[in-house]
Amino acid sequence: MPTAEEKFVDVACWSCAAPVVHAQLFCASCGKVQPAHSGADYFEVFGLSRKLAIDTTSLEREFYRLSRRLHPDVYTRASEQEQNWSLRNASLLNDAYRTLKEPIARTEYFLRLEGVEIQEEGKQASDRKNPSRVPDDLLEEVFELNMQLEEMRMTRKTGDDDPDLRQDLLTAKQQFEAQLAETDNFIQQLWQERDEALASNFDFGDQIKQRMVAALDRRRYIRNLVRDVNETLDT
Repeated sequence: MPTAEEKFVDVACWSCAAPVVHAQLFCASCGKVQPAHSGADYFEVFGLSRKLAIDTTSLEREFYRLSRRLHPDVYTRASEQEQNWSLRNASLLNDAYRTLKEPIARTEYFLRLEGVEIQEEGKQASDRKNPSRVPDDLLEEVFELNMQLEEMRMTRKTGDDDPDLRQDLLTAKQQFEAQLAETDNFIQQLWQERDEALASNFDFGDQIKQRMVAALDRRRYIRNLVRDVNETLDT
């Protein structure tokens, strides 16, 4: 990934030699497609500052506008080099759009850009069985849920069903889904804090980023609990 200094150094358009900002897909002067930048900042691909609260409607509109300009039909008479660049830029554009349009993926991507390590999904799944990884306020609920899940698994192995236990699990699932929604709202509050700090040229340091990481960890943990219930009930 380019350094902070490299990101803002203009390069010359290969066709007209006009300055082109890093990660810009087309030359603003002559309109020619530019070489694809490996490791390009997804925010810069769309001409956005690194803000977390973005207008997804405008993002979608810009995505389709750029996609039309990168369509293979546009380059049927272009050089092989331009055709390759257009395909690579289309792939970059798709990756950037998929990441930025989803709130959680956008948050995780932002944190990685900021050098924050995000826990891998596989490790998160194994941590569900580690009591030290359970959020303190969920200890009792998780302990009870695991007991109910194990009981339902044993019941289903015998080919039976327990309507009361099934209803208890569905109720627990609804409660955890509500907590997921609360966590999503909290993450968006942290977006606002971070963006306001950026607008004020305030160095918010690691505090907000670490709170985001903690919220994402909590969200993954709860989401996996919901998935466990779904898999056990086969819903």
